[in-house]
Amino acid sequence: MISGSSWYINDAAFDWLYPARIQKLSRQHWTPMEVAKKAANFLATGEGKRILDVGSGVGKFCLIGGYHFPEATFYGVEQRKELHHFARAAKDLTEVKNVEFINANFTQIDFEEFDHFYFYNAFFENLVADGQIDQQMEYSTSLYNYYSRYMHNGLDSKPSGTRLVTFHSLEDEIPPSYQLVDATVDFLLKMWVKR
Repeated sequence: MISGSSWYINDAAFDWLYPARIQKLSRQHWTPMEVAKKAANFLATGEGKRILDVGSGVGKFCLIGGYHFPEATFYGVEQRKELHHFARAAKDLTEVKNVEFINANFTQIDFEEFDHFYFYNAFFENLVADGQIDQQMEYSTSLYNYYSRYMHNGLDSKPSGTRLVTFHSLEDEIPPSYQLVDATVDFLLKMWVKR
């Protein structure tokens, strides 16, 4: 049985927190460990910062961020009950204290309660014919557009200095008030700050 810091050695070790079926989704749907550490480092800007992962899935980003940056609190919002359950179970196993998981559609969340945001294109499932996590949800281009607009407006209402990290984003949800300040070589991971 893996325990303590051993979960955080690499992605394969971390994936053992979840059932085999969930592990198989890891490469396509869950944030890679190195990406999570880079993103959390950019977002955890000081004591008491509240960071929201929109579409947190099984909680991988939040748990890695919380483990490495105990001065911040990481929140994950996920609408699928099953994934929320796996996130809570992984939190219990890892005993990371500064992480909270919310089972809700992100449109039910008040953006004012959070300082910074992480987004691994949770809306993209609405644009593809296959590759969804499951078939339990309704998928459509109009939902993609609705969610992107909703997030755009939520981010736009935040004060200057708000930080955002996107991974594999089409950038439809990013207001023009956010300036790109850093990116990985492949431009898949991007760091933004509101002007």
